[in-house]
Amino acid sequence: MIKKKQCFWIVAAISLIIFFKIDVCQALSQDSTELARVNERVITRGELNKKLEESSKTFQLQSPTKKTMLDDLIKRELGIQEALRQRLDHDPEVIDRMNTVLYHALLEKNLAQDFEKIHTTDDEAQAYYSKNPDIRTSQIFVALRPHLTPEEQKQAYERIKKIKDTYLTQEKMSFAEAAQRFSEGTTAPMGGDMGYQPKYQLDAHYYQIALKLSTPGKVSDIIKTPFGYHIIKLTAIRPWEETDRTQVKRMIFEEQRTALFEKFMNKLKRQAQVSVKQELIKD
Repeated sequence: MIKKKQCFWIVAAISLIIFFKIDVCQALSQDSTELARVNERVITRGELNKKLEESSKTFQLQSPTKKTMLDDLIKRELGIQEALRQRLDHDPEVIDRMNTVLYHALLEKNLAQDFEKIHTTDDEAQAYYSKNPDIRTSQIFVALRPHLTPEEQKQAYERIKKIKDTYLTQEKMSFAEAAQRFSEGTTAPMGGDMGYQPKYQLDAHYYQIALKLSTPGKVSDIIKTPFGYHIIKLTAIRPWEETDRTQVKRMIFEEQRTALFEKFMNKLKRQAQVSVKQELIKD
């Protein structure tokens, strides 16, 4: 087994194999004049020109010379051939990383153009934001650690229910005071104040419940998320005029990109045979 420090360079060398045939075929269609040979592998003028064109997009001030680029192609080919000679393409760790390269190459080939077509106008962003605004909330929180027994979960629920019934419902103290005294987590010293947060930074269920409160000052019932039990107080909704519009457009982009990704993956699932033993992965 190879060391992890070496694996990056090995994967980088071998990953070139994935795109190697594509590059060669395109180069041959332009100019198949032989410029160099590494064992049985021919490096053509067309291949060199393609690499020079690609490098010009990266090096704005000074592109590599033809001689330098050809030398790089020769070194690359020497590295690939040596990696194959050492059978590094059969190493399990390299195979795993190569599969990751293939996976991302697949997404790039099939989805990159669709991603580039995603554009959002200011009006579209404002319409989206009206339904998904940044919100400011405070919370009283009781954490649920992983792998709790049903009895331990019940005890956690009873703790937060007692806070609600004894101190909030009977108005013996303010929400902020109750949060400071009884809430868990980093927000407790601030009276449970979470500050302004966009939709993507909050648990989906937490965000939906908080947004449904609608009016600042309203308090939710006890809710459960993967993190624990919460009582939420909506304290403010940031107006459109004060929000970061670039961030809103980025949120829209991420949602649309995710939708395209899921559509593509669902298509692959329908074409394959996938089975999951759900009983073995219960939380």
